[in-house]
Amino acid sequence: MTQPPDSRVPRPPADDGVTYVFAVCRATRAVGALDLADEAGMPGGRAVRLLPAGLLTAVVQTVPAADFTDEVWQRRLSDRTQIERYARAHHAVVSNVAAHAPVVPLPLATLYHDDDRARTRLATEANRFHTALKRVAHHAEWGVKVYRAPTPEPDPTPDEPLTAAGGRVPGAGLAYLNRKRGVQALRERRREQALDVAESVDAELRGLAAASRRLRTHGAALSGDDRTHVLNATYLVADERAGELRRLVRVLGDRTGSQIELSGPWVPYSFVGEV
Repeated sequence: MTQPPDSRVPRPPADDGVTYVFAVCRATRAVGALDLADEAGMPGGRAVRLLPAGLLTAVVQTVPAADFTDEVWQRRLSDRTQIERYARAHHAVVSNVAAHAPVVPLPLATLYHDDDRARTRLATEANRFHTALKRVAHHAEWGVKVYRAPTPEPDPTPDEPLTAAGGRVPGAGLAYLNRKRGVQALRERRREQALDVAESVDAELRGLAAASRRLRTHGAALSGDDRTHVLNATYLVADERAGELRRLVRVLGDRTGSQIELSGPWVPYSFVGEV
């Protein structure tokens, strides 16, 4: 339920409250005993609390409806500082609950008009939530980025030589073109080798993970990083294999000469499915 039917509130009175859902857990004794008193939650909202719904429990907060209208939220999305503030608040609650029990984290700004609507949605999607919870229990998400091994760029192709009179040296034009083609061919071979390394790293990590997802690589213009990014992936790994994952990443980095960055463990946002 990435976008529930009432995930935005159409111009409600400013003092009306709506139910914001952070995550869904199983209704266990451990979850029922969670102390959420220190959770700040969304700015301007009331206390973060548990909302029982049969065999499931949602982590929710009553927030001002006027703060989540389409108009207000669109303005917020265009303000990087504001959207990061809300994203961090959302993630903090999800992460703290996930430290005590498996959770299905819901997307930022998942809202219902009231608790009853939220309970109804959980009941409707109960099977999907239970499937997702089973998938991620005792697992964490890890991110892996692979960058091409640093190599010196081919020497710049020299300018085409000229005679003393300013004319072309016989045969120089063909030699110039051949040098230029050679530099381009070398760059292409290096690129293909780097992509082969990315595929081999991904294959080894997939062998250890319960599930994986390939993400889009980013360019220097987007990240400000001038390294060549050849793999961007995320892996769902059993908690008991976290040490094995770290060791494998080190081995793969030494073996391939590539720069491999491992991040995590994270709440498994990428592996809860379209619920």
